[in-house]
Amino acid sequence: MSLLRLRTFVEVYRQRSISGAARVLNLTQPAVSQHIAGLEVAIGRPLFERQSNGVQPTVAADELAADLGDKLDAAEMALASARSRSLDMAGALHLIGHSDFMAEKLAALLLPLLQEGVRVRMHTGDGPMVTQMLLEEHCDLGFSAHPVTDSRLKSEKVFSDQVLAVASPAVAKRIREAGELSAALLAEPLLAYNVQLSLIDQWLAKNRIPVTGLIPASVGQDLRAQRTLLCQGFGWSVLPAYLCDSAIASGELAVIDAPVGNTEIHYYLIWLPSKLRQPRIAHARQTLLWRLAGGASGRGG
Repeated sequence: MSLLRLRTFVEVYRQRSISGAARVLNLTQPAVSQHIAGLEVAIGRPLFERQSNGVQPTVAADELAADLGDKLDAAEMALASARSRSLDMAGALHLIGHSDFMAEKLAALLLPLLQEGVRVRMHTGDGPMVTQMLLEEHCDLGFSAHPVTDSRLKSEKVFSDQVLAVASPAVAKRIREAGELSAALLAEPLLAYNVQLSLIDQWLAKNRIPVTGLIPASVGQDLRAQRTLLCQGFGWSVLPAYLCDSAIASGELAVIDAPVGNTEIHYYLIWLPSKLRQPRIAHARQTLLWRLAGGASGRGG
């Protein structure tokens, strides 16, 4: 029973879709169907019931998925590591992404690649820059909070987190006690990722806070800089929770209560499919996907 068939089964089971699994695995739909058919012959039981909107797992599929657990991911990781040691891994791996995500979430996950001798070069940029650098093949893998819209690129969601409105305890107290939240927010300086205010507008919209005419006092594409200003008692902002959890725990920052609820941010690993012909890049992609799935996923899954 081949690992390839088992991987195909796992993706169809997760996606509840032959076409969805084909996209994730970069296979054709007939190839995915053949893998499932071969697996069904091998175990002697049907695994999925075909429906108009996808597939429904059978009891046999549920049992197989439970038996596999995360063993398949671990086996593929071991094989990929062994293969990488025997293939030509020469050259540097160029990564690009949002600077705060690269520093605080990704850097620690690079250790296995570095220990295997892969040379890593990290570059920073916003969503459009990530797309451009990948398409022009200046970088090998990208990380962005912007979903991929260019059909030449492939992506997979690797991290999700809550987005919180935060300020220093003194500023948060002043906002909380002001009465009208929209007026209180307008009265305090705003710190933002960019002038489009996408993170902030989404949080305000979800919480039905009618604030117009917001002009940031500070704009910067490394949110750690905004976090530093917030901790010094200046202004308010919205940040992914991974950037402010420690400061909240230490009392340097406080959460501005969301009347309705907090929004979410999603990060994607992005690549140009032709790049995966290079063993170094294919191995790095699989390693990072495995590491992110195994220990670095956020609150939102």
